[in-house]
Amino acid sequence: MALLRLVLNIIWIFVAGFWLAVGYVFAGLICCVLIVTIPFGVASFRMASYAIWPFGRDLVRRESPSGISTVGNVIWVIVAGWWLTIGHIATALGLAVTIIGIPMAWASLKMIPVALAPFGNEIVSSGDPREPWQF
Repeated sequence: MALLRLVLNIIWIFVAGFWLAVGYVFAGLICCVLIVTIPFGVASFRMASYAIWPFGRDLVRRESPSGISTVGNVIWVIVAGWWLTIGHIATALGLAVTIIGIPMAWASLKMIPVALAPFGNEIVSSGDPREPWQF
């Protein structure tokens, strides 16, 4: 199973992951220009790591997100979340054209929740959903 994840991640990098991650990093750099938007930049960098290597990792909701994360998610959806969601859907549609692209399309679709609500979510290893994935 680990070999399959490795192969899927390598294929993913070439077909969509690299450019999605570059987009998230670019957005994170723009967000880090102002002090107020640094949390959005950090969230973008976290999503970039998920976009570059999605297979073998899952997104789980934190048990007690604060009200600040809810406000942050609302602002995020208005400013960037819906654009990212459209991008992930378009990427999934393009990838689903071929049989080998179907798992890649699924990976793009499973990134939509974090693209819509990056605050209050954690990226974890698929083998152990209780502990956050470490960089």
